[in-house]
Amino acid sequence: MRTHQFKLLMLLLVIMSACSKEDTQSIHDEEHLQTTQQSKPLSVDEINAYIEDQLNRNQTFDWKTVSDHMLWSAVYHGNSILTIGYGNEGQSFSEHRSAALETIKEAILKRVETSESYERSKESVVEHEIINVMDVKVESFETIKLLRQTKGVRYLEPNGYNQYHVSMTNRSSSGCDKNGDYINSAHYSTIAPNNAQVSWHFYKHNIPQAWNHSTGAGITVGLIDTGVSQSQTLLNSSGINDGYSSGRFVQKYGTFIDSNWWWSNNYDGPHDKCGHGTAMASTIAAPRNDNGMPVGVAYNSNLVAYRATEDVLLNDYHERKGVSAALTQLGNRSDVKIISMSIGYMWSIGNIKDAVKYAHSKGKLIFAAGGTSTSFTNGYGVIFPATMSETVAVTGVTDGTTYERCDVCHSGSKIDFTIIMEGHNNTSKAPPVLGFYNNERRYTGGSSVATATTAGIAALVWSKHPTWSRTQVLNKLKQASEFYPYRNSSFGYGNINALQAVQ
Repeated sequence: MRTHQFKLLMLLLVIMSACSKEDTQSIHDEEHLQTTQQSKPLSVDEINAYIEDQLNRNQTFDWKTVSDHMLWSAVYHGNSILTIGYGNEGQSFSEHRSAALETIKEAILKRVETSESYERSKESVVEHEIINVMDVKVESFETIKLLRQTKGVRYLEPNGYNQYHVSMTNRSSSGCDKNGDYINSAHYSTIAPNNAQVSWHFYKHNIPQAWNHSTGAGITVGLIDTGVSQSQTLLNSSGINDGYSSGRFVQKYGTFIDSNWWWSNNYDGPHDKCGHGTAMASTIAAPRNDNGMPVGVAYNSNLVAYRATEDVLLNDYHERKGVSAALTQLGNRSDVKIISMSIGYMWSIGNIKDAVKYAHSKGKLIFAAGGTSTSFTNGYGVIFPATMSETVAVTGVTDGTTYERCDVCHSGSKIDFTIIMEGHNNTSKAPPVLGFYNNERRYTGGSSVATATTAGIAALVWSKHPTWSRTQVLNKLKQASEFYPYRNSSFGYGNINALQAVQ
């Protein structure tokens, strides 16, 4: 009996040993397969499919949620550019970096240099002056894994990855349009001097009536967009004080770099090559001219315009860096009260988010477009950076008796204000603005012009009350809106009455 039990026990041990070897081999095989798979980056299609799925599920996407392998794959397909936000959580910027923060930054850089086997240079490391961000060259998967375990790393993003596209991009080649239009005379009214043209949508918000109280004098508005055309005299120094506009200035800067080299500092200049920025500048500050051309909302305000992007879609490394730089530069100007941004992207971009927080910390009232597109409108809500609490989100609606978003406008719970942009059942009825070239006009609309219009109204309010804070101006805009003190779930406080806002 004992002999039988002993043999049975030995047989059981042999079986268990064999199973253990099989299990161990299976684990080794799985680990080997995983290592083999991760030695190759995911394809662009695979990355985009994941992003698309996340956007469809959550209407948001964050690189923090992806695997190490997917992040490395996106870096690989994005010219090997990795953007690192460093410091403690919430430490977006530092005007004077502490020794502790410098220590964190240096420790991260040394880890990158060791893992990547290079010494830092302008071709491998680009640091930002104010926001706590640096861009580094990363090729190794191991570097990604190492950095994700490193203390003091706030976020890692593949800011060079620009291959994500939806089936239909924004209208007019991502918002660009330099062509003039025939303008229906029913879409504007004329005023002094010499038949200056007032867009039909201004009257929907009592903007001409508000001019009896304020014209924006003494207020400087910052515009971050595609720049201002050098071929439109009325938006340059030689014509900004035309007609009833006087005693003000326009300044133009460029932070966009048009280069295949991510580390390049070859700035592309301040002049618009797209047309979108010119239209926004016209909406905000075109002079009350004597040329029979469209007038801006705050026609006596100053304008500081930045060419920070190539178009309205922030999908390029140099655009993201350009917008970030423009925000910090405008943040440092004490005369700039308002910043208008009719640009954006489907998800949050770390270095722009940090820069928005910096400009906001300096008391700037920042307006951002809720989104204008033919493809996102039904599938996605408000876009970044209008999704941030530090920005004021604006979208466009029609002139019908009930609130309906314009044909290409986004809406959602993040929207704060609306501006009438489009005729009810008449999409061709849009605001006329100055064209790209002298003596030309064009139609434009969507949440972009809605945002610029709101920035102009804010300039009227601030000009009437020059000692007010950002909070006081914003509260006045809310109080002058249709739904106040309530918020609509899709349209915020609704349409603004500019006359009420300046009284």
